[in-house]
Amino acid sequence: MSGADINILKIILEAGWIVKAVLGMLFVMSIVSWAIILQKRKYFALAERLNKEFLEIYKQGNTFSEVYDRAHQLPLSPLKNMFLEGHLELRKVRESQKDSPQTFKSYIDSFGMDGVDRALKKGAVSARMNLEERLSVLASIGSVSPFVGLFGTVWGIIDSFTGLARGGGTLEQVAPGIAEALVATAVGLFAAIPAVWFYNYFQTKLVKFEGDMECFGQDFVNTVQRIVIR
Repeated sequence: MSGADINILKIILEAGWIVKAVLGMLFVMSIVSWAIILQKRKYFALAERLNKEFLEIYKQGNTFSEVYDRAHQLPLSPLKNMFLEGHLELRKVRESQKDSPQTFKSYIDSFGMDGVDRALKKGAVSARMNLEERLSVLASIGSVSPFVGLFGTVWGIIDSFTGLARGGGTLEQVAPGIAEALVATAVGLFAAIPAVWFYNYFQTKLVKFEGDMECFGQDFVNTVQRIVIR
């Protein structure tokens, strides 16, 4: 451990109880932030891999039923979630039309693809909610941490100058108090910067997922329409 590290640790240990409380809160926020970051990175990577695996099955399938059977054992992914909702709606429509191709075609001609489209959107919304889970916590940590650290800094400086005014001390006597106050700002930034960076990173990933889901939904609807007009 370097001398600078020892000095910082000493500053923290000798800080006032309010500054210590602020630092403790910031350390907890940092731990929570990194836990979310690691969990979401793993989840996003898994979702990307499962999407690719499902798309391979989807493109190779000759019918929706075949895709459903082959993808049955595959863990749930955003695209599979959409497919299951769309496939379920199609099955309901077919069953309501007694599985007759002609009546099914007449139904689609009369009522369009609104039901299927709504089912696909339902699957997309559900997938998006899973992808966005806990990201709001990450955003909150990124936005709040600097202000929590700033509060600790302001309080520490006020405490230092109050002591200076009462005791008529020198700058050397006040410097440790100012140092502990500035440490609070540094720790606040330490907690905030990774949270903000990874929040933006996950938002970029989320936009890509949304684009993939939109393309899949359009392809699903187009496939159904091609089946109907045969």
